[in-house]
Amino acid sequence: MTITCDISDVAPYINWDYFFYAWGMHNKSEADKQSLRQEAEQTLTRLQGRYHVYALFELFEAYAEGDDIVVGTHRLPMLRQQQEDSDFLCLSDFIAPRDGHSDARLQSLTARIGVFATSVDHGLETDFNRDDYQRMMVQLLADRLAEAMAERMHEQVRKTYWGYAPDEQLSMQELHVEKFQGIRPAVGYPSLPDTSLNFLLDELIGMRQIGIRLTESGAMKPHASVSGLLMAHPAARYFTLGRIGQDQLVDYARRRGLPLEVVRKFLASNL
Repeated sequence: MTITCDISDVAPYINWDYFFYAWGMHNKSEADKQSLRQEAEQTLTRLQGRYHVYALFELFEAYAEGDDIVVGTHRLPMLRQQQEDSDFLCLSDFIAPRDGHSDARLQSLTARIGVFATSVDHGLETDFNRDDYQRMMVQLLADRLAEAMAERMHEQVRKTYWGYAPDEQLSMQELHVEKFQGIRPAVGYPSLPDTSLNFLLDELIGMRQIGIRLTESGAMKPHASVSGLLMAHPAARYFTLGRIGQDQLVDYARRRGLPLEVVRKFLASNL
């Protein structure tokens, strides 16, 4: 499913703390932050109607097989924590195994998975290059809009499309601190660091439908784009993968069906 939104529909979901951090203002006074936010909101008003924000998602039946998540004929290899001080978590732990689960309610929640991507109009990254300040302002706002769209889309999925939390009533602050059930691990983030997984997600949902193209490494263009998975397991939580050993690197390359040296480049920061 594709969703197109006006900026004014998505702006309420912006997490301004991340905007201040990206601007280098997170340690400034509240007055300074509010002044910057007011300017940013005025910029959003000027962008309204000229540019839009997009979401794309699909829900699939899925099952876990070892550290892989299997979606139809597609296999999504995941990575498991290996450090001694970790909980040895893997995202596949939050998906039901193929043979099901004794708890019918839990099985109904975990035998599915969502795949999503969000992005903005390409012009937000190209139409403001003549003014460095405006280019920076609009780029950071575009990043926040893509993240805000993921927040908005995920809320709609939980309450309506997947519908496992139809009575959820959370404030924006509660959304931003993830009081909801389930997670949406994003590609390139700590539990899902391999950006080349975007190639597999693209096969499932067709990211070009919302204007996303992938580089050779799987990075998304426009830069203000987010992609990832939607998981509903009540116990699902975010984690940092951390360092992995040569044994898992070799196994992961085998499961990805890619040369070891190629995968080594994708996961360089985790080796």
